[in-house]
Amino acid sequence: MDAHAAREASAWPTYRRLLGYLRPYRPVAVAVVIGMAVDAAALGAFAGLVRPLIDKVFITRDAEAIFWLPLIIIAIFLLRAVATFITSYGMAYIGRGVVQTMREQVFGRYLDLPGGFFGREASGHQVARITYTADQLAQATTEAVRVSIIDSLTILAMIGVMLWNSWRLTLVLLVMVPTIAVVVYLVSRRYRAISRGLQNSMGDITGVVDEIVSAWREVRIYAGQKYEAARFHAVADHNRALNVKISATNAISTALVQFFAASALAGIVFFATRPGIAEHMTAGRFMSMIMAMAAILPPLKRMTNVQSMLQRGITAAQDVFVVLDEPREPDAHARPLQELRQGIEFREVTMRYAPGTPPALRAASFRCAAGKVTAVVGRSGSGKTTVAHLIPRFYEPESGSILVDGHALGEYQLASLRGQISWVGQDVVIFNGSVAENIAYGEMAGAREADIIAAARAANAWDFIAQMPRGLHSPIGQRGFMVSGGQRQRIAIARAILKNAPILILDEATSALDTESERLIHEALQRLMQDRTTLVIAHRLSTVEHAHRIIVLDQGCVLEQGSHDELLARPDGAYAHLHRMQFSAPRGD
Repeated sequence: MDAHAAREASAWPTYRRLLGYLRPYRPVAVAVVIGMAVDAAALGAFAGLVRPLIDKVFITRDAEAIFWLPLIIIAIFLLRAVATFITSYGMAYIGRGVVQTMREQVFGRYLDLPGGFFGREASGHQVARITYTADQLAQATTEAVRVSIIDSLTILAMIGVMLWNSWRLTLVLLVMVPTIAVVVYLVSRRYRAISRGLQNSMGDITGVVDEIVSAWREVRIYAGQKYEAARFHAVADHNRALNVKISATNAISTALVQFFAASALAGIVFFATRPGIAEHMTAGRFMSMIMAMAAILPPLKRMTNVQSMLQRGITAAQDVFVVLDEPREPDAHARPLQELRQGIEFREVTMRYAPGTPPALRAASFRCAAGKVTAVVGRSGSGKTTVAHLIPRFYEPESGSILVDGHALGEYQLASLRGQISWVGQDVVIFNGSVAENIAYGEMAGAREADIIAAARAANAWDFIAQMPRGLHSPIGQRGFMVSGGQRQRIAIARAILKNAPILILDEATSALDTESERLIHEALQRLMQDRTTLVIAHRLSTVEHAHRIIVLDQGCVLEQGSHDELLARPDGAYAHLHRMQFSAPRGD
């Protein structure tokens, strides 16, 4: 099966799965379908009324028809107005509900996906999937479905009116149906190909904008405005070109359908005057036929245009379902981690962030004793942060095993494992909220204010927090832009202190602090680390001199391990070399 055939085969299962989201809205959907049927039937009834309206009102001057037909026409359009309201409101209600459900499902899946997923795809595409892609789904589940159903019913109703008036003339129209069907099929293929590119282009646009918003300082300092403007122009121009292709395809398909339908209309006029048909054709019958035929043209036009929305919706749904079908983080749900007694052990652990890339860790073996401080040091890129990522199972090792109290790390419940860990990373994460909301985050949201203040004091953060306009309740903006880098780091440290977990992971946790703050934080961390299993990732060796055990990494390999004094006693060792590099560098006068 070639690529195109595979996409065609997958379109219907995708749309069927998408329609499965309508199940909670069955009562509303039934009302909507009834409203559509009533709408189409009312329009067909009006087209049928043209025949007695002309023949009996204007030709034979039938008094009863003159009295009743205007009232019937008013009743028909009142009924149609009610049906149209039910249809439009019901479809909007269903469509927005489906979109909300899918957005929440995608967002929820983002919260549960393994860390490796986020490295495979640009963040712009991940954001666009919830924003732009969801709107495409809204069109697929509302406007496209509404148009498809109601216009199909309208066409059937009009064909019924035409058959009632003259089955011979109706055959002239039906001859054109296969031709129109071919046009719709070819257009749908074209739409799907373009829509897939359009989906990706929106992710590219979102990605560029996201980078510019987060890196605006670097753009200005390094005069990157022209480069970034050109980059955005390229992705925006590509998006414009795809949208123009969609519009051109719409225009061509509409013109072709109108031409074939007009040809059918011309054929009806021609054959209506032929012997054998003209004798049975009254003025009212002919006008009813013409009106029904004319009423078919707009639905046919919309049916071809709706392919654009439908194919975009299918492409969008496929993009969403790819994420929803991604496997969650593996969670055994078997063994809770209540108290760490022995420690954490790495046995011949090899780790790659992506297939085909160099290993971040190579057969690494070492042990972090319970209640002790273990430091991991090495040059940049040596694999230090990878060690920190593996313990909370942000990533899974390629080979080897990680044991916690003698049991494989994968045997423990994820929630239980992570509930025992406090984490401060080198890339400080601050959420858009108040200081208190950032310190007492997640499971700590119900913490007492006194406990939050105590954590802030322990992290040397209370002095600047107390000076803020609203203290703990002061907003600090998106990514904490209203506070300094060092202050952001201390808020993150206060968060870890408040959690008071038995396992503490510090990944360059003091890297953004000035000398005085670093001293105060070290005092607080020394108290915090007592009787806790602590993993300290550090580049500056002065921060790990008091660690019980130091692991030295280089290019993912464990070069040596021991205490600070033991490692310095090996003058030719890697740690001693790093120590000399940092502490024996010549200083300026």
